[in-house]
Amino acid sequence: MIDSHLFKIANPDSIAIFGASNNFMSMGTSVLSSIQALGFKGPIYPVHPKEKSVLGLTAYPSVEALPEVPDLAVIVLPTRIVVETMDACGKKGIRHAIVVSGGFGESGETGVAMQQQLKETAAIHGIRFLGPNCIGAVNPHHHFNATFLPYGQKPGFIGMASQSGSFITQMFDYLALFGLGFSTGFSVGNEADTDIVDCMEYLARCPHTRVIGLYIESIRRGDAFIHAARRISPVKPIVAYYAGGTDAGRRAGFSHTGSLAGPDRVYDGVFRQGGIVRASSIEELFDFCWSLGTFPMPAGKRVLVQTHSGGPGAVAADACDRAGLTLPPLSDKTRSALAKYLPHTASMNNPVDLTFTRDPRDYTSAIPRLLVADENTDAVIMYMLQPPGSVRRAVEAMGFTGDDAVEAVRAYMDERSREMAGFILASEKPFVGFAYATGENRFVRGLYDAGVPVLPSPNRAARALWAMVEYVRLRKKRMNSGSL
Repeated sequence: MIDSHLFKIANPDSIAIFGASNNFMSMGTSVLSSIQALGFKGPIYPVHPKEKSVLGLTAYPSVEALPEVPDLAVIVLPTRIVVETMDACGKKGIRHAIVVSGGFGESGETGVAMQQQLKETAAIHGIRFLGPNCIGAVNPHHHFNATFLPYGQKPGFIGMASQSGSFITQMFDYLALFGLGFSTGFSVGNEADTDIVDCMEYLARCPHTRVIGLYIESIRRGDAFIHAARRISPVKPIVAYYAGGTDAGRRAGFSHTGSLAGPDRVYDGVFRQGGIVRASSIEELFDFCWSLGTFPMPAGKRVLVQTHSGGPGAVAADACDRAGLTLPPLSDKTRSALAKYLPHTASMNNPVDLTFTRDPRDYTSAIPRLLVADENTDAVIMYMLQPPGSVRRAVEAMGFTGDDAVEAVRAYMDERSREMAGFILASEKPFVGFAYATGENRFVRGLYDAGVPVLPSPNRAARALWAMVEYVRLRKKRMNSGSL
């Protein structure tokens, strides 16, 4: 058990939900449906003044009528009755809550006053809560999803804290494309009680979290944020995306959560002081989290690029250079060892452009092993090219037809992805793949399913490797300054 009020918010044993009904169009019903869909193991108590049963569960007319004191209250009610509901929860003995309801600090003076009243009421009873104006929390490892969208993929290792309510839920399907998932995700909303610093502290101690991702619109407790990040980042990487750096972003953030953002350069400095790697897009946020949570950290910024095609290799080389990475020449030892695998048309420069191989299996087996062992390199970027059409032609040339040919292609792709994944995950150097093919390609999907990052372009692969190099740099800087 983690010593944090967020533990029972993310790991409740029992839940009371206010605002769920048999109307499937309501937000509260959607939240209850999500809780049920992920297979929550404990009792769930819908509280409704009229309904006797809600989504097949016994409903109770008031919190006072509940048969026990639940660990968590999830409140999805009209703004005007949220404070009195929080008071009733406190009198019942409930000490943790998620307030999904909006209309508070983000909506003007009246809302600000109501938010203050909510805080004071919760404090009287010792209640700690997320929100208001949030989407909730998700912890797939606990079969817990108190958000309005279903979580359908496997539990993951990315711990997420977001100041955008629906951002976390919108990322469910996006992460599933790559075989990724959250360890725990928090939507903090207006941060009336629990803020993004509290979430960072919890995720730092969460055993399922390897890397922490932050979606930030403003930082309210600057000193606490920096001090927490300094303690956490040397042990567990933190990646942040800041959405308030422009005038348009600041205006959107204020209307969204009532928060006031600061100049972009100020946040650059805050992130650097905290040892946080900054992402420039949502795609980068998760690319960086994926890579930092999977690979060993590089010893330096020297990169070898392996490709089967000149164009993608050139793009990868250009992207590496733009990211501040270097492309050293191959060592004489590596060049000599590669010679028996490459045709005379191949290039032993960097990128290593094979054009084709005498045995196609060498591309995913012998050759990458030689490159990653090169004494001149700290990391490898590889074009994960395994087109099923070419494999199909090869197996048909061997006499396979019809369903037998289809099965032979599948078996080949599965074998290649298994061997490649095993090698990459055991490597002492980061080995970043990229592919223009999606997860519909069986080879790429096999790598995803094994937990191997394959980025959708060479540019994103190079930036992900930069993030690892940058993380190492920031960590060394913190250690050398003696400020850990």
